[in-house]
Amino acid sequence: MSDEFDLTPPELTTDDLLVLDDPRFGPETVAIVTGAASGIGRATTLALAANGLTVVAADIDESGLDGTTETAADLDVAGTIHAVTTDLTDDDDVAAMVDAAAEAGDLRYVANVAGMQHIASIPDFPMEKYDLLLDIMLRAPFLVAKLAMPHIRAAGGGAIGNMSSVHGHYATQDKAAYITAKHGLHGLTRSIAAEGDGTLRGFSVSVGYVLTPLMVNQIEDTAEERGISEQEVVEDVMLGQARTKEMMTPAEVANLFVFGFSEHGKHLNGGDMLHDGGYSTTYE
Repeated sequence: MSDEFDLTPPELTTDDLLVLDDPRFGPETVAIVTGAASGIGRATTLALAANGLTVVAADIDESGLDGTTETAADLDVAGTIHAVTTDLTDDDDVAAMVDAAAEAGDLRYVANVAGMQHIASIPDFPMEKYDLLLDIMLRAPFLVAKLAMPHIRAAGGGAIGNMSSVHGHYATQDKAAYITAKHGLHGLTRSIAAEGDGTLRGFSVSVGYVLTPLMVNQIEDTAEERGISEQEVVEDVMLGQARTKEMMTPAEVANLFVFGFSEHGKHLNGGDMLHDGGYSTTYE
């Protein structure tokens, strides 16, 4: 790899986090974040806690959740984080996690961030991997929304934000399950908005390549699948079509959820926040 692209996930600091003065951002307000053990999920957990919220951090990776809470302590965030080990493919686990969030205060916000990736062409794609990706990235967000919406209504309103992707807008090769799930999330987002009566909003966040452990792990797989070098993956596949020639950081994505949940996002309902550096809106 050349020195041009540093693929070390950045260390997050409090200066990276968007903190807003919002009447609902306080310890009595609860937010759920899935995929909270690393990457965008960890950053979103920390960003919401930095805004004073009580955050239920859900992930199957218990040690990763410990890392999230340790980072929160190091940053001295204003809010409280409750780590809840959760298997998103287990309905009872998901129900217990949502119940824990409702018991912690007024459940108003959900960030469905958890995701995974598998690189293979459609003819070679293992169906067990397809099922797992769809379970985690589409079925689980539906179930979390199903269980959380009554609590959000009872609290007087809030929002559910779904982590989509540039791949929710168009397709590239060898990521068919991921692309299918992300396109489906847009339908779920609009359905939440349609049933939310304006006070319970749904929105999605779509970004390009983000410097997370998940992304870094994709580079070798993509290089092998396409028969190109890892440097070519970064320069041509990941950043080639983008006009902004740098990857987003997890904190930058987390800040979009903070904005979307805040009163500043009150007209963001059923829509998608597309921050992809021009990847899906320009052509060369």
